[in-house]
Amino acid sequence: MKSDDEKYMREALMEAGQADMDDEVPVGAIIVCNGRIIGRGHNMTERLNDATAHAEMIAVTSATETLGGKYLENCTIYVTVEPCPMCAAALYWARIGEIVYGADDPKRGYTMYSPSLLHPKTVVRKGILADECGRLVSDFFRNKRK
Repeated sequence: MKSDDEKYMREALMEAGQADMDDEVPVGAIIVCNGRIIGRGHNMTERLNDATAHAEMIAVTSATETLGGKYLENCTIYVTVEPCPMCAAALYWARIGEIVYGADDPKRGYTMYSPSLLHPKTVVRKGILADECGRLVSDFFRNKRK
């Protein structure tokens, strides 16, 4: 684990909290480049009525707009939950340098698929604040079932 991983994951958790307040599945993401947050996103599928409006997709769009280019090779995305296959493929095409995520997603995560959907040069670290990240999503769905 890098020294700033928890700090940046807390920023992603703040994004997830915004999604939760908007009654969206509470997943948040930020993209960091050279120690600066250049993109933020949280799930907005309900608000935008768009199945592709996942936190990672919103953050990638924000980051590429900030940088003025489509590639994020020297950047790290921090996302509270393991990316789904769609988001993993988008991160492949954006050539993201690193993916750091909190909670695993054994039902819909990209790691269910082999070979990997990620760019071969992408570095992955997982489990950063995993309990906190996972609890947010679990609580959301538990409350929905009440």
